[in-house]
Amino acid sequence: MSTRREFVVQSAAAASTLAFPLVAGAQPAPVKVGVLHPVTGALAYSGQQCRAGALMAIEDINKAGGIKSLGGAKIEALLADAQSQPQAGAAEVEKLNEAGVSAVVGAFASAICLATTQAAAKYNLPHIVDVGVADQIVQRGLKNTFRFGPGYKAVADLAMVNLKVLNTIAQSPAKTVMIIHEESLFGTGTANLLARELPGFGFEVKEVIKHANPTRDFNNIVLRMKSVNPDIVIPANYYNEYALLVRTMQQQRVVPKAIYSVLGGAASSYKFVQEFPDASNGIIDCNHWFNPKDPRAQALKKRAEAQKLYFSYELFMTYTAMMLLADALERAKSTDRAAIISALEQSTFSNHIMPYGPTKFVDGQNTGGRPLMTQVLDKDIKVIIPREYRQAEPLFPLKA
Repeated sequence: MSTRREFVVQSAAAASTLAFPLVAGAQPAPVKVGVLHPVTGALAYSGQQCRAGALMAIEDINKAGGIKSLGGAKIEALLADAQSQPQAGAAEVEKLNEAGVSAVVGAFASAICLATTQAAAKYNLPHIVDVGVADQIVQRGLKNTFRFGPGYKAVADLAMVNLKVLNTIAQSPAKTVMIIHEESLFGTGTANLLARELPGFGFEVKEVIKHANPTRDFNNIVLRMKSVNPDIVIPANYYNEYALLVRTMQQQRVVPKAIYSVLGGAASSYKFVQEFPDASNGIIDCNHWFNPKDPRAQALKKRAEAQKLYFSYELFMTYTAMMLLADALERAKSTDRAAIISALEQSTFSNHIMPYGPTKFVDGQNTGGRPLMTQVLDKDIKVIIPREYRQAEPLFPLKA
């Protein structure tokens, strides 16, 4: 009897051992995705906002059933910190590759994206750029690199056309411009482009001033601004420096006819508007912005705010970049890197909250991406251009 009892126990144990792998096997392996941003260092605020957007998207994708063409595989985020340095970003790509990720989404700043996309290219690792606007990122022929949002030339071109239109409607009160920019790839590239092109739109560029990242004192630059007395000030810098520059202008009572931003680091920021309502009032920005008429965008904004987060461009751009990757994974039906790259190359992704046409990648740049023009009015951020998304009439110039 004891022998029979031992046999039954052993058989049950064997059966359970066999059963568990079958149960575990029913759930497909997760798709590992690198989420790479500068979450420490000078760009930490923006990097943390990007990471939050990525994680919100992953939560939504997984809740909706994961990647259905892969049997409902969930996306697993492997979090990486570029430490606000290009070389640190590249080193993180090496680690993510070793960890077996199928793709990378990141890395916010242009200089970091330039390094991370190059590092990822060595391994044919798909890299979706969420924010980095320098056009060099997509001009090097890297087959692994895909930027969902517009680059700085597309944004600057639209901003200059609209500046001329606004100025003409107002009977051309503004004639001179001063550009203040941060020293890295983003600020320098944007400033050079504007300085070269603005005279063709009828504006004299009086001065272009570069500053370091970080900069904690703008008194000398604003004193220079007082001396030059430009009609329009165009800042091109990240959040901290942008906010400090505009606050210093307010403290020194420098009020140009317009503060007109091209990819302004704080200009389209609810954080900036809430913390400095007077300094931010009237600022116009040509930047990444969501479709204000899409109820999903408003729902995501409320959700971010419920988590004590601001609904910033970093958050919703990275959220949508992750959704783009999920769409590509769905169509690739594979975690193979080459298959994902092929799916991205053929993307027509349009089910998203951005005011874009269908996604179409040409040399890694989404030709459907476009910025909107916003203005801070009545302690809120309103779309002023184009008309199809308009929430308020533009106020230009601010000072008669």
